[in-house]
Amino acid sequence: MSLSPAAGPVPAAIGSGGTAGPPRDRRGAGHSPGRLAWLRLRADRTALASGAALVLFLLVALAAPLIELTYGIGPRDQFQDRLDGFGLPLGRAGGVSGEHFFGLEPRLGRDIFIRLVYGLRTSLFVALAAAVLTSVIGVVLGTLAGYLGGWLDAVVTWITDLTLALPFLVVALVLPPMLTLRFYGQRDTVPAAFGVGVLIVIFAVFGWTGTARLIRGQVIALREREFVAAARASGAGPWHMLFRELLPNLRAPILVSFSLTVPQFVTGEAALSFIGVGLTEETPSFGRMIYQSLEYLQTDPAFVLFPGVVIFALVLAVNLFGDALRDALDPKSAG
Repeated sequence: MSLSPAAGPVPAAIGSGGTAGPPRDRRGAGHSPGRLAWLRLRADRTALASGAALVLFLLVALAAPLIELTYGIGPRDQFQDRLDGFGLPLGRAGGVSGEHFFGLEPRLGRDIFIRLVYGLRTSLFVALAAAVLTSVIGVVLGTLAGYLGGWLDAVVTWITDLTLALPFLVVALVLPPMLTLRFYGQRDTVPAAFGVGVLIVIFAVFGWTGTARLIRGQVIALREREFVAAARASGAGPWHMLFRELLPNLRAPILVSFSLTVPQFVTGEAALSFIGVGLTEETPSFGRMIYQSLEYLQTDPAFVLFPGVVIFALVLAVNLFGDALRDALDPKSAG
């Protein structure tokens, strides 16, 4: 018995999902790369959750003065009457109450909640400012080195290798005291803004190399593409080539590099302030709070718990959103 070829193809069952081939995803049809990345982010639950957490952290940091006004307690206010004879907070969990949400610091009696709010403000400001400065330096040097090549490329490469060879921790330990003595005397009060600015400069000096290398490699690959050759043949000048042809195609690696440097600077600021570099003791900082809590691990574990959980949640949210952004901007990722 043989099957008749005249029977023709069997039609797909209506409503059963059967098709002659694999289903096509038409959500990205006609959309720009930026729109496609946005659609991928919206479809990623991890990106939505981490993005919402980042927005919350940013709002808290920006609204720190308003929170202080509403809370009624400042980051330098001390409540010595709420401490016992050993300098430990009265009550449970380090003095947690309706008046002090996260309790009080041992010995000084400062409110932990409001200091965490301002510590979040300090950490995010240092990390974002350093990331912006790092991205600007890396993008400018990487783009010029990759596009112009020649002696400029050699000089930028040499400076990059020299910067990578410098010991970060040694410079971070030596530079702040030198600058402090240069601009202020030993008995002068050093403003908090000065320490914050020194940390930003340190991070920018050491952080631009990765972005510069990434952008340089991307530009070298792009300058051989057909659209660049066509623009060059039409008589486009260097500025047109850089700002109209190359930089619009570098948005994805720039954003990814920026999102990955922010958590590095958050943890870097906490680590340096932990060892007493850059920020003064009066400046609220996660690293300083964790350092001061080490001697109270057994008697007041809540003192190290609250800043540790906050900085862990912040770094985790930034890392998860950075990974999701990288996947969304990757044209080979699934739509």
